[in-house]
Amino acid sequence: MVVKQLTLKQFRNYESETIELTDGINIFYGDNAQGKTNLLEGICYCATGKSHRTSNDKECIRLGAEEALIRIVYEVRGKEEKIEIHLKKSGHKTILVNGYPSKRSELIGRFHVVVFSPEDLSLVKNGPQYRRKFMDMELSQVDAVYLHDLQQYYHVLRQRNQLLKVEKNPQTVADTIFAWDQQLVYYGLRIMEKRAAFVKKLESYTAQIHQSITNQKEQLTIRYDQGAPSDAEEYAGKLESQLEKDLRFGTTGIGPQHDDMTLFLNGTEVRTFGSQGQQRTAALSMKLAEMQMMREELGDEPVLLLDDVMSELDVSRQKELASYIRKNQTILTCTGIEDSIRDLEAEGMFHVLKGQVEKESTEEIQ
Repeated sequence: MVVKQLTLKQFRNYESETIELTDGINIFYGDNAQGKTNLLEGICYCATGKSHRTSNDKECIRLGAEEALIRIVYEVRGKEEKIEIHLKKSGHKTILVNGYPSKRSELIGRFHVVVFSPEDLSLVKNGPQYRRKFMDMELSQVDAVYLHDLQQYYHVLRQRNQLLKVEKNPQTVADTIFAWDQQLVYYGLRIMEKRAAFVKKLESYTAQIHQSITNQKEQLTIRYDQGAPSDAEEYAGKLESQLEKDLRFGTTGIGPQHDDMTLFLNGTEVRTFGSQGQQRTAALSMKLAEMQMMREELGDEPVLLLDDVMSELDVSRQKELASYIRKNQTILTCTGIEDSIRDLEAEGMFHVLKGQVEKESTEEIQ
């Protein structure tokens, strides 16, 4: 799977730009705040139907403009396809796949990316919401049913939480909340079952990669921490027994919205006791494992988006990352062409300045 062409119009700081990409490694370099990350955001948007940086689509529209366009032309298994997304200040969003209107749920799973950014290097030490997002991003791209269940669960959860906030009579809530609880249990169990299977598979890939990166010195294991029991009756009983507490706080205290993953190095929890270098290496192992899992499940190579991560890694980890990315089309951003970037032997080299992209000769750079 490769992106052949990216077009951005009135998107972030881009007025109008069309970029032809190579099938191999593409490097976009330039100073900070010039628009490099915006390019990756546009590509990622076409994979997931939303920004990975903001939940407000209006922020993606260029200052002073009323609407924005993102378009990619990509090739999958020898067939060329096109995705267009139109954003309007009014909040309206139109998704077109090969010229036909599509829902976001229909878009996800057509075009696949793995995003690796400096924030992902903190995946291990940040709060659980980052690890849940990591699970959901991977699973949603390869499993449309999972995405549907996730959307339904959070719809029901919002309704239940609204009831908890508005209705203050415990008896009234107890009489009406049962219907919401039934749906929470149904969708919650389906989500947790797939997350558990995902973490088990992720651990097997991550363990091998991490041992390779650390020269067999560290054994990385991952534990899935469920936010609710796996048994339907027990789950429903927990919701009922915690109702008084949920009323007091105005939110639902158990369920997959509280799931987490705990990482251990040689039996010791990485988040609390690991050094910064160990945390970064563990995060790198997880992202590389994600990429390998997508290769296996899709039977194709996902597009790899690397947002200024090389400078965050030492030389040995840069080389390890480079050894994994050569099979994929890779779109990488950086501030300067250091030796480690030159060693990647990029096929496409682009300079980004104030929302304008200029292709340069790779021979001149290298």
